[in-house]
Amino acid sequence: MSTPAQTIDRPRTSPKKAGRISQPGVNPLVSMLKYAFILVILLISVGPFLWVFLSSFKSNLEILNSALALPARLKFSNYVMAFKIAPLAQFYGNSILIAVTGTLLNLTVLGMSGYVIARFEFKGKKTIMSLVSMALLIPGAALLLPLYLTVRNVGLYDNILGLILIYAGFGLPVSLYILSSYFLTIPKELEESAYLDGAGFLRTFLTIILPIAKPGFGTAGVLQFLLCWNEFQFALTLTTGLKNRTLPVALFYFKSQFASDYGAMFAATILVVIPSIIVYVLLQEQVVSGLAAGAVKG
Repeated sequence: MSTPAQTIDRPRTSPKKAGRISQPGVNPLVSMLKYAFILVILLISVGPFLWVFLSSFKSNLEILNSALALPARLKFSNYVMAFKIAPLAQFYGNSILIAVTGTLLNLTVLGMSGYVIARFEFKGKKTIMSLVSMALLIPGAALLLPLYLTVRNVGLYDNILGLILIYAGFGLPVSLYILSSYFLTIPKELEESAYLDGAGFLRTFLTIILPIAKPGFGTAGVLQFLLCWNEFQFALTLTTGLKNRTLPVALFYFKSQFASDYGAMFAATILVVIPSIIVYVLLQEQVVSGLAAGAVKG
C-alpha cells in the first residue's frame, strides 16, 4: 500500500506531453530528398560557371582531350590573349555606359509612372496595364526588323544612344510591375500625413516614398542592369564595327572558320559575366526583400 508522500512524488506524464514524445521524428527519406534537390539545383546553377572558369586556365589540347579534368597548370596567358583577340577594353567601356545609363533612365521614368499607377485611378489605367502585360508576351526577335528600320530612319543606327533607349524600353514591363507592386505595400497614411504638413506631390514622392521603396528600386535596377549587360541580339544587329559594340558581341571574335581558341574564349566569357555577378551579390538583400514585399499586393 503506497503512502500519500509516495503518491505525490510519483512522476506523472500529461497526455499532451506523452503525445509529443510518441510522435515520430522527421522522415529520413524526406530529408534526403530535400538535400538531393538542393544539390541538383547547385550543380545546375554553379556547375557550368565552375567548368568555364577552370577551362579558362587550360590549353586547347587539354580542353579537347579531357573537358572535365582539372588543368595541369594554370594558364593565365589565356586572359592576356583574350584582350589581344578582341577589343575587350573598348567593349567594357561601352557596356558600362549603356548598362548604367539604361538602368537609370528606366528607373527614373518607370519609378514615377509606377507610383502614379499604384496610387491614382484614372481613365485608361486598365488599358495601359493590359498593353504592358501583352508586351511581356512579344519575343524580342519579332521586333528586330521593325526596330532596325526605325533606328536607321531616325539616325541612331550604330549609336550608343539607340541601344540605351531600346534597352530602357525593353525593361519597361518588368520594372513597371515590380515598382507599382511595391508602391502598393506602402501605407497611404504616410503620404496623407505629408500632405497635411504642407508637402506637395513631388516632395512627398522624393522625400518619403523613394527612401521606403529602395528594395523595389534595387530589384528592378538589378534586373534592368542584367538585361542591358547581357543582351546580344540587338547589340549585334544595331551596331557595326568596334566603336559602339558591347561585351557579349566580343565572344564572336573567338570563332573563326577553321579553328577556335577555346581557352581565350572561356577567359573572355568569365570577364563578361563577372560584373553581373558582382552587381547581384552587392544588391542581393534588396532584390530578395523587394520581390517578397512586391508579392504581397499587385
